[in-house]
Amino acid sequence: MQNDHFQPESTLDPSDLRRLRAHLNQIDAATFEANRTALAKTVGRVDARSFQKLALCTAVARAQWVSAALEMSNKPHPLSPAEISRLSALRVEYLELKEAYEAMRRMVERGYICFLDKAQTNLTPNT
Repeated sequence: MQNDHFQPESTLDPSDLRRLRAHLNQIDAATFEANRTALAKTVGRVDARSFQKLALCTAVARAQWVSAALEMSNKPHPLSPAEISRLSALRVEYLELKEAYEAMRRMVERGYICFLDKAQTNLTPNT
């Protein structure tokens, strides 16, 4: 897994290094709580079905983008500005959905949002 945290220089005095690490831990804890609070309000809880729906939407967008490119490549002339614009819009749609999927996955990995598996959802009482 990629480490995207600051790594302090090893030339620091050990007590300064401990103090710096303590500050960085406080920053990480504050960031974690900020993410959990904000995402709980906006995204809420997700389950396998949430991922499946977003994955399907992403796959359809990719298929539309590639299908349009293949269709355009069958024409014996260079692509028009309108065709290029359409192809670009389809690609952007796919890439945005792909990034959203990956972001949601990272949110679960980092504990920012709650992932409910089937066993957990079956344990919740009916209201």
